[in-house]
Amino acid sequence: MSRDAFAQLLRVARRRRFAATLAPALPWVAVAAALAWRLGHGRPALIAASAVAALLLALAGAWWSSRALDRSWLQRHLDASQPQLEDSSALLADDGASLPPLARLQRDRILQRLPSAAVAGVRTPWPLAPILASAAAAALLIAAILPWPAASPADASPDGSDTRAAAATTPVAIELLEYRLGITPPAYTRLPGREEAVLDAKVPEGATLAWTLRFNTPPDAVALEFIDGRRIALERDGGHWRADAVAGQPGLYRIVASASLPWRDDALHRIDVIRDLPPSIRVTAPARTLSLRTPGQRRWTLDFEAEDDHGLAASAAMHLTMTEGSGEDIRFRDEVRQLGGRGDRHRRRFSHQLDLDALGLAEGDDLIVYFVVHDNRPGRAQSARSASHILRWPPPQAGEDSGMDGVLQKVLPAYFASQRRIIIDAEALIAARPQLEDEAFGARSDAIAVDQRLLRLRYGQFLGEESEGAPTLPSAARIDADDLPPPPILLPTSDAEDEADAWREMVSAAQDRARGHDGDDDSGPAGKATGDGEGHGHGHAPGAAPPPGEPGRTGFGEAGDVLEEFGHVHDIPEAATLLAPKTRALLRRALGEMWQSELALRQARPRDALPAANRALVLVKEIQQADRIHLARTGTGLPPVDFGRRLSGDREGIASRRAPLAPALLEEDVPAALWRALAAPPGDGSIDPGALQAWLAANGERSSDPLAVMAAVDAVQRDPACDDCRARLRALLWPLTRPPTAAPLQRTGPDAAGKAYLDALPGDGGE
Repeated sequence: MSRDAFAQLLRVARRRRFAATLAPALPWVAVAAALAWRLGHGRPALIAASAVAALLLALAGAWWSSRALDRSWLQRHLDASQPQLEDSSALLADDGASLPPLARLQRDRILQRLPSAAVAGVRTPWPLAPILASAAAAALLIAAILPWPAASPADASPDGSDTRAAAATTPVAIELLEYRLGITPPAYTRLPGREEAVLDAKVPEGATLAWTLRFNTPPDAVALEFIDGRRIALERDGGHWRADAVAGQPGLYRIVASASLPWRDDALHRIDVIRDLPPSIRVTAPARTLSLRTPGQRRWTLDFEAEDDHGLAASAAMHLTMTEGSGEDIRFRDEVRQLGGRGDRHRRRFSHQLDLDALGLAEGDDLIVYFVVHDNRPGRAQSARSASHILRWPPPQAGEDSGMDGVLQKVLPAYFASQRRIIIDAEALIAARPQLEDEAFGARSDAIAVDQRLLRLRYGQFLGEESEGAPTLPSAARIDADDLPPPPILLPTSDAEDEADAWREMVSAAQDRARGHDGDDDSGPAGKATGDGEGHGHGHAPGAAPPPGEPGRTGFGEAGDVLEEFGHVHDIPEAATLLAPKTRALLRRALGEMWQSELALRQARPRDALPAANRALVLVKEIQQADRIHLARTGTGLPPVDFGRRLSGDREGIASRRAPLAPALLEEDVPAALWRALAAPPGDGSIDPGALQAWLAANGERSSDPLAVMAAVDAVQRDPACDDCRARLRALLWPLTRPPTAAPLQRTGPDAAGKAYLDALPGDGGE
């Protein structure tokens, strides 16, 4: 109850403050109404609006002043003016249940002593003096406004009527009082129609536009004239003029009225047409355009999405093409299926599974699929086609036969990952390490190592490494494998050649022991036969008989003998002569780095493999730039130099070497021509807006706003002397112009020293 009494005192104080503040401001509401009546020529709407605005301003000021009185102000006022409250009026603003017992007892005592609003003195006294002063000032100001400006005798007619009022009712020109534009989009877009009080609009393609105009004085004829030559005549319907048209292309137009009174509105209005875009299609499955059928695969899943701005057709077409046969006997079989999609009309998702057995797909056949979607545009629907996706069933691999080695080849070619691709895969594997298990991480690292190995072997072929391991050396005799030391595994390092030399020496010593003589004794026939032999080191000399007791020489046609006598060894690095020594050294270093990278990848350490892989990439790029072939330039056919005439100054019979420059035939650039014409003084008649309009129609994609360009052209045509209009048009044309073709510069003439030298030549000719 105490809180209600305390709040009642606060409300009384605020009401009195609100009224005391509002009273001096009310006379000025009348001043605002009188001023609006005089300036607005007695328009009631303007008078009412001015009075309401002034009243609202006064009410806002009074309310703001009353809100300054809050609970703190009331507590301070009661404690200062009422001693019986014992400075405890703050207890009245709180709920008694939340107070301690002693405070609650004090609160009850203060409540009994709380005075009424009249006794408490919370009401603000009325400001009589300010109210009277404000009213007097407002009355004087109203008295000065009402007779101003005074009517002159010239404005009065002989019969006493006001000529200004009569002139106000008589129009001096035709004015457009009301205009509305109705827009009805095509039905297939399902966009709502609208009618707005505008003359500029953006409408969908094919929308129906309906203009409704009303003038202060009915003209004789009204038309809409477009700057591209189109004209739409309006028909009179009572006091309005109406016309309908279909928006097929954007344009600029102005309203033209024919009447006895002048029509002064020549503003341009624009209609922007939003084109209906064709649908878009995105295939999500399969992810690649070429897929190979896996063993046991019976179905092929196809999934794609289509989007359109206004709506898609309910179904999409799936075109199937199947190839059958091989070689020259290939047959094609086409089929079209309709697929239903899921989703709304703007975005649909299509899914389908093809039964490969039902299609009759066999080994060696291809299945080609692409999709076609249409939008819901009636009559001339737009379509979009996806890329073709191929499912290939590879033919069976030809079986290898021991007697047909080297004859059968694989059907598919071998593909190698580049060194850069290996580095990218290794970096991706390092980034994905936290999400992979140890087994999966090791498997992916080993797969990258396989790519590194294949690439290393590919480059190793240029150094004679036809296979991994030690090279196969030619032998002059068959030696038991137990008698020879195991061949070393040649790593692509700097000491690989030394290891190969040592192993070849051991093989030679073992061959000598197999022939029954010491390796240091080369005096016998066997020693002569096992010499260099024609400088190739291929064993015995041609026609020499094998040493007695030498095993392995079984007879004519033995494969090893033929290779030794007539073949060259190319699986030894020293025998590979395809590359220059410097290039071979770089390639050997690159193979060494590739081997180190493969080793780290095999051990599931891709981070340790990256430095070696990057060094290998640098070496490979250096190898690519190592050798260059320079060919002599031929075909010049220069005449022989006559040394007898050198430095003689005799120019008889010497034609000018300066070739004439033929003018380049460039296609005339319309924006550039108009841009140059605008730089000339106005009035020369060189501006051809029709050519620019035709150019914009054919090259509209080069301009972001063709209508703005045409509007600037129209402004220049209507006022050729307008410098701002010409500057604006030049600024719009500059981005559309083509850059000029670079032309060769003529050789500058000789300077003073050059002329002196040329003049001195004839004088020295006799010496």
